[in-house]
Amino acid sequence: MYNFESYAKATSVADAIRLLKKTPGARLIAGGTDVLIDLRDGKKNFRHLVDVHDLSELRRIHRLENGDLVIGSGVTFTDLAESPPILACVPMLAESVATVAGPQLRNMATIGGNLCNGMTSADGAPPLFTYNAVLNVEGAAGKRDVPIKDFYLGPGKVALGSDEVLTAITISPDNYANLHGVYHKYAMREAMDIATIGCAALIKLDGNSVADLRIAYGVAGPVPLRCKKAEAFSKGKTISKKLLMEIADIVLKDLNPRDSWRASKEFRVHIIKTLAGRVFEAAILRAGGTLV
Repeated sequence: MYNFESYAKATSVADAIRLLKKTPGARLIAGGTDVLIDLRDGKKNFRHLVDVHDLSELRRIHRLENGDLVIGSGVTFTDLAESPPILACVPMLAESVATVAGPQLRNMATIGGNLCNGMTSADGAPPLFTYNAVLNVEGAAGKRDVPIKDFYLGPGKVALGSDEVLTAITISPDNYANLHGVYHKYAMREAMDIATIGCAALIKLDGNSVADLRIAYGVAGPVPLRCKKAEAFSKGKTISKKLLMEIADIVLKDLNPRDSWRASKEFRVHIIKTLAGRVFEAAILRAGGTLV
């Protein structure tokens, strides 16, 4: 039983902003894969809904003349996983969303909803952190751009005003060109479960040395996190099994795994270190490097 008090179907982003401003406390619904669960569970902050599902202006994936890749917030996981521009420019993002649940949910769930839910377990978040994605937000006061690292404020909290809509995600070419990435999700039931730990690594090589390395985790802290200390440590170093093991230890300096009913802190630390080595090695191989 879904207990809500009002529902309005937006005809455009501008109309959605108007409806949000008109109804204090209203929440957006797109694919509904998270919102409907909250409604079913009786959460009162989802009693007023503004539907942006299938707004064409939120469903586009395109590259601008300057190379920027723009992904509409209403793009479904299925569309992301199959999109030629995504597969050509940011294939790790396609791989990450393909790990989510089953095909029925991926046909409905949107990348915008995945981020706006504010959960550290969002599979789309770690890759977007490594791609330095910028989130395009529009509200009654106008448009603004938010780096993804500033979007997550805490568990379930994001930098989105009550009358604002996340319209798109932009990734610049200097954050995807000549970079090769891998995302690995560890979950008890693989794709049909929420991540126990998710890890993304993106690398650029200069010969057999690290020119740029970016590592991000989900469920290793209250929000998705980049491993800046490990990234800085790796720069300029020759890729080797020794470096791989060193990075697997250093990533913990930027993370804050915790105990929960899903997994103990000790187990999460083990998975974090294991995934660091696994994704780093796989990213190196994709970039054409060789471990020595």
